[in-house]
Amino acid sequence: MAELLENEPNQPDVEAATALESLSRTAAHWHRLREVALTGLLGGIPRPLGTGLRRRFYPFMFAHFGHGAYIQAGCEFLGAERIDLQDAVKILRDVRLNITTNSCLRVGRDVCLDRGVDINTAGEDCVIEIGERSYLGPYVCMAGPGHIKIGQHCLIAAQSGLYANNHRAYGLSREGIEIEDHCWLGTGVKVLDGVKIGRGSVIGAGSVVTKNIPPASIAVGVPAKVIKASKGEGVC
Repeated sequence: MAELLENEPNQPDVEAATALESLSRTAAHWHRLREVALTGLLGGIPRPLGTGLRRRFYPFMFAHFGHGAYIQAGCEFLGAERIDLQDAVKILRDVRLNITTNSCLRVGRDVCLDRGVDINTAGEDCVIEIGERSYLGPYVCMAGPGHIKIGQHCLIAAQSGLYANNHRAYGLSREGIEIEDHCWLGTGVKVLDGVKIGRGSVIGAGSVVTKNIPPASIAVGVPAKVIKASKGEGVC
């Protein structure tokens, strides 16, 4: 009898867990309702009126909305309560940010997300960081669920993709991607899971990066291979 009693779940604990789960669902629904309401009412208004209204009211749905942050019309946000925008961030038309449960996006000071940038954590427990004064060009795509870290003063040109996931023999990998400070990625570069690109490196347009690139290197090709040293700070 004592063993049976020990194995029985504690009723107050079960009730508390159920209550917490219910509160969590309620909070998630409230956050989503707020996103839909604010973006529905204000998201399509053109500048300059629209940008002023979004700057005034969008802070209510973000985890942090820095001074001078600027959002153009047509942007979509899912999980805005998990997005941290620092001062003077610029988000241009048609950007889509989808940050799932237990994940977060941190966008540093003076970062610009150009038109059509798509960032998706694509799973739980994913952290995506974009360092200050970095630039993501039109229609850059970033996807988890592995962590992605972009350093400071990086330039990532249009149509590039960073994919922190891969299908391997054992299943889906999520090793993560890191791009250190002062790197340049040319148009259409693809960076695959598990890659680290060293500080001051340059990746040529159309390259596919499957392995680590040492600091201060110039790499091109499919797969990308180092052809010579750069002059540092992302200079060819």
